[in-house]
Amino acid sequence: MEYLIVIGICIIFLITLKFAWNIKIKDIKKLKEVGYSKELNKITNKLPENKEICKQILKKLNNEKVIIKESEDTKTSLYLVLNNTILIANIKDTFTRVQTIAHECLHSIQNRRTLLFNFIYSNIYFIYFLSICILSLLRLNKNGMLHLFILTILGCIYYAIRSYIEMDAMTKAKPLAKEYMEEEGSLTKQEQKTILDNCEIINDIAIKMTNYNLVINCTIKIIIYTVILIVLN
Repeated sequence: MEYLIVIGICIIFLITLKFAWNIKIKDIKKLKEVGYSKELNKITNKLPENKEICKQILKKLNNEKVIIKESEDTKTSLYLVLNNTILIANIKDTFTRVQTIAHECLHSIQNRRTLLFNFIYSNIYFIYFLSICILSLLRLNKNGMLHLFILTILGCIYYAIRSYIEMDAMTKAKPLAKEYMEEEGSLTKQEQKTILDNCEIINDIAIKMTNYNLVINCTIKIIIYTVILIVLN
């Protein structure tokens, strides 16, 4: 019975956040429509290639030691803390590429200890979740509620760290992209305003969606583990 209560609380929690943060399915569609606008992309096509933009922004941040790589097969741009590398995804067809690159450049100047801790902790968190699920399926786990409590605490910590890292970069990326475009000089002031206004539309949706996805990531683990406990009991 207690396991069913846990699942119920998780579902109510997700529904409450969806309502409080005004999360809508149509927001995802809007992100794609605005993000891949051909008209907006025509404007940012006047800017240099992604790798050059990245080099210039890193220079602006006094952090030119970062390795820059491009990948046509990758959909998400990443900053890899272990080898100090920015991996630029295939973002040629989106006007947000300047802000996306600025976002990853900002990750590269965040506190290295925090970034390393996030990387190590995220892996430990996932391994712990996987381990207790496997042990439960093998009927070697005799402390279901204890592990459920630990998993919840680990999830809260994971959310707090990851959310801080992402929100810090997301809120600073637009001003940094604005400074870059002003200094680069290829776009008129009106074109810059058009790009930045639409970046704001993207950010209003993306920030809350990122937070909600992080919460879902943690909550789904709790639900999956709880379902396993119910099935085996």
